[in-house]
Amino acid sequence: MIDVPVLIAGAGPVGLSASILLSRLGVASRVVERRAGTSVHPKARNINMRTMEIFRQCGVEDTVRAAGLPIERTRFLIWAESLAGREIERRVEKRSHPDGELPSAAKHCLCAQDDLEPVLRRHAEALASGTLAFATELIHFEQDAEGVTATVRGADGETQVRAQYLIAADGARSPARRALGIAMQGVPQIYRSVNVLMNVDLTKWVRDRPAAIYLIQQPDLRATIMTINGVNRWGFLINLPLDASFEPYTPERCAAVVRKAVGVPELDVKILGIDPWTAAAEVAERYRVGRVFLAGDAAHHMPPTGGFGLNTGVQDAHNLAWKLAAVLKGWASASLLDTYEVERRPYGQYVTAQCLDTAISMGRGPQAASARTKLARPEFHNELGMIFGANYDSTAVIPDGTDLPAVENPVADYEPCARPGSRAPHVWLARSGGRLSTHDLVEMRYTLFAGERGGPWRDAARTVAASLDVPLDAFTVGVRADVADPDGQWASSYGIDDDGAVLVRPDGHVAWRKRASAAHPRRELEAAFRAMLHDSGARA
Repeated sequence: MIDVPVLIAGAGPVGLSASILLSRLGVASRVVERRAGTSVHPKARNINMRTMEIFRQCGVEDTVRAAGLPIERTRFLIWAESLAGREIERRVEKRSHPDGELPSAAKHCLCAQDDLEPVLRRHAEALASGTLAFATELIHFEQDAEGVTATVRGADGETQVRAQYLIAADGARSPARRALGIAMQGVPQIYRSVNVLMNVDLTKWVRDRPAAIYLIQQPDLRATIMTINGVNRWGFLINLPLDASFEPYTPERCAAVVRKAVGVPELDVKILGIDPWTAAAEVAERYRVGRVFLAGDAAHHMPPTGGFGLNTGVQDAHNLAWKLAAVLKGWASASLLDTYEVERRPYGQYVTAQCLDTAISMGRGPQAASARTKLARPEFHNELGMIFGANYDSTAVIPDGTDLPAVENPVADYEPCARPGSRAPHVWLARSGGRLSTHDLVEMRYTLFAGERGGPWRDAARTVAASLDVPLDAFTVGVRADVADPDGQWASSYGIDDDGAVLVRPDGHVAWRKRASAAHPRRELEAAFRAMLHDSGARA
């Protein structure tokens, strides 16, 4: 029998990210994947800034970016009657605009899933050799008060795995979710699609207008040409009503539809793969049963409009991994794990609903006839508020009585703030002659940032963390401080005076904030840690 702290079912981007995060947190895991290797189909391509921040924290940002396209190659969204024909509309993609000042040190990246997964696999294996088991399927599991006993089947037969926790990142059809009897809530069928991977040279029609996607609008055809390498490797998405059949979509038929969408009857097209599927907008009624947690598509199905499925799943893993580490290493009680569902499920519901609204605005789905536009609502690919908008309300956060900043459009607009529960704002700082983001200082542990005169908070945090065995870094920020604030923006961005402090969780969300000094900083911080970590019984 194999004994491991965490078993992960599924080696897609979510399962691989969970493995990487756990390894960096010092927790061993084992990943089982029924496929023989990583994805051979592009599938998801858009990696948003929040997910790239996670990859940056994991030390894999540059490698992922190198496997994808430069941001300048995806600056537009284009609607056209055909690729070679009349252009209907062109938009600048604000969330990845290379000329814009965006609220992150980690910019958006377009990297197709079949290019992304090998990068994550190599990184996971480099961190913990022997962790990944491909061509190995989770076929059964049972749980008790102490852990999960799983049966996995590989080339050598069946093996027992004993783990303290199981992460089910096993996709939209999730056998683990079904075994747990967790129902999905929402709209199970919206529209049908056929994903096509192809080799075709489209340089002539895209060279001067590099776009992430080219949306084709014809009376009898709705299709999307999806950039992969921007030259000869492309994805192609055919949108169909629910009553359409997938059967006629042979390679020959798909090639003919591609030629129609491009508007070049003699175009040389080589079809490499065809993947029919049905779009849905559903969220699991629970994200956890006992010691088993759902993540990624196992927890939520969302239309691909905007590219939020992969991103939401990786962010699920980010939220869960540090909490598992905290419990397994003994500096938090097991009840901290209750906050995973409390924090991530509402965000999953919100993103899924917004992706559905976008799909409807594009004329996709049963409500398409009432859509106000057949192109896309203005928020499409401009969803900065959604990308950074996970604001948690759980016992892993200490409220400070403030409200979120008001924005006109919460989907598109993002106003950085350090209100507890929010993602900590990105601010450029300086240390040892180099520039770094506030996020670069959050290295898989709690991080306390104090103002220039916040030394008492910094010192108290270090003392409390040591007494409770909580991993923590602490810095003062300012002119005469541990970390310099060359632009003088940090204190105002974080909403504190120069003697206040902010505590950031390992996942980059603000846990606690105090605007100014306090008479007893150690007492306040110890109370905060005990409340958030549920008083794990660590020595005082």
